[in-house]
Amino acid sequence: MSVVNAKGIVVTHIERVEDDLLPRFAEYGVATVHEAQGRQGLLDVRIRPIQQGRSVAGSAVTVLVTPGDNWMFHVAVEQCRPGDVLLVSPTSDCHDGFFGDLLATSLRARGVTALVGDIGIRDSQTLREMGFPVWSKAVWAQGTVKETLGSVNVPIVCAGQLVYPGDVVIADDDGVVIVPRAQARAVADSAQKRVDLEEEKRLRLSHGELGLDIYQMREKLAKKGLRYVNSLDDLTPP
Repeated sequence: MSVVNAKGIVVTHIERVEDDLLPRFAEYGVATVHEAQGRQGLLDVRIRPIQQGRSVAGSAVTVLVTPGDNWMFHVAVEQCRPGDVLLVSPTSDCHDGFFGDLLATSLRARGVTALVGDIGIRDSQTLREMGFPVWSKAVWAQGTVKETLGSVNVPIVCAGQLVYPGDVVIADDDGVVIVPRAQARAVADSAQKRVDLEEEKRLRLSHGELGLDIYQMREKLAKKGLRYVNSLDDLTPP
């Protein structure tokens, strides 16, 4: 049976990507990785960073929570390893402040890279001062309770994307993208090719070459009917 949205489960062993891939993904960034894997995997635009200038990548430890209840965060901390990203989704829409500086302190002690969640968070100023990166859909001071079970390390749907434990989470100022673990190395290699190609184009543009010529746009523009005239007076009246 499907385990998406299953409750009361903690999976204690998950497969993660090779450690050498995570720094590469963090360097490539969200936009390049998104393009490199066929423009797939972006979390919804509502998931935004609470800070600027941070680019991270890590293996997903997934957390399914009940609206207004952050009990499973504490369960999830124990399952985290250095380099992980805690990725959280509620069973239904909720903006409560599930996460703050105390949980961030606990995650940091486990070597967790960041929090990404389709949730509200609070203590945002303190989190920025701590330097603990967070991507969330809301900042709201209203707190939560600890009463109802969720699950840890099961497949979840987060901000429109199906995420499996161990998938790669890349997050920066542009948002968040997910790369399936089994495809991670191929996507990283594809991203490197894009970076190399873009660097070549950047060099050509810096020397004054036009995008019109680099991207061979002129013929297609002419076929679409684009005309060049010296002035509007040269246009033939209708």
